[in-house]
Amino acid sequence: MTQRKPRKAAIAAFFLVAPLMLAACEKETEAASGRIGPSGLPVPRYVALKFDEVNARAGPGEDHKVLWVYRAKGLPVQVVAETRDWRRICDPQGGLAWVKGRVTDGRRTVMRVEPEPLAMRAQPKLEAKTDAYLSGEAIAGLDRCEDGWCRIKAGGRKGWIPENAVWGTDPKTQCR
Repeated sequence: MTQRKPRKAAIAAFFLVAPLMLAACEKETEAASGRIGPSGLPVPRYVALKFDEVNARAGPGEDHKVLWVYRAKGLPVQVVAETRDWRRICDPQGGLAWVKGRVTDGRRTVMRVEPEPLAMRAQPKLEAKTDAYLSGEAIAGLDRCEDGWCRIKAGGRKGWIPENAVWGTDPKTQCR
């Protein structure tokens, strides 16, 4: 009879602790729903890749398989889930993978995913003078967006482009 009490106590403790462990796991891996992740930042959010080569993994850890290697410093990606040390990202081609949090940078960039160049305007309106062109499939620094237009910087030039003409501005989750 005395052996059953510890067993009952262990089972009771499990049922009391399990929900807490589950909550911790849910907090550790945030779904892309506009919540604050373990980093203290919102999920989803856009970041840029910090290095010329970044391993994209199947899961959050060095023991997970490398799916591909990103070779584009500054590539805009969307964080759609995260743990304390890892970010699950969506890239402009719709790829989903995990990368170390330290390989991402909070600065914002955008990418012209279409092959055609895009006019960069002096003001945020279609009638404004064209100051430069953003090449097709190019990455640009993002200054700000307002009223459907974004101010970008590329190749030392600044200008306004339609917000929907680049990848990296839509607040909705881009990959599922």
